[in-house]
Amino acid sequence: MSHFHAVVWMDHAEAHVLQFTEDAAERTLVHAHGKHRQIHHRKGAVGSGKAPEDIAYFHAVIESLKGAQEILVVGPASAKQEFKKHLDTHHKDVAAKVVAVENADHPTDGELLNHARKFFLAADRMRLQK
Repeated sequence: MSHFHAVVWMDHAEAHVLQFTEDAAERTLVHAHGKHRQIHHRKGAVGSGKAPEDIAYFHAVIESLKGAQEILVVGPASAKQEFKKHLDTHHKDVAAKVVAVENADHPTDGELLNHARKFFLAADRMRLQK
């Protein structure tokens, strides 16, 4: 089932994807394929000090967003920006549907859904005022 709005909370280990309407929601949990490792960059060491992107993970998240027309991406760390950058480079059609990228700690799925509903309600009102 696909809905018009979706919210993705993600970190490097998992993504909670909620597609929803005013009174219904569908939840998908996507796990990263590899273990996320924190890489520490030592002075004088060669390399970026960053773990490579988990492309399979990003593609699984993209697959879970099929049918959504407006997407809010949230999360506590850099995974959300890496995901958006991947979309901008490799999936421009999905990137165009991302309306915002926000910081968020670790909400429950209920808290995430409430936040997303309020966000899109406000965004829809702003569009109507134009």
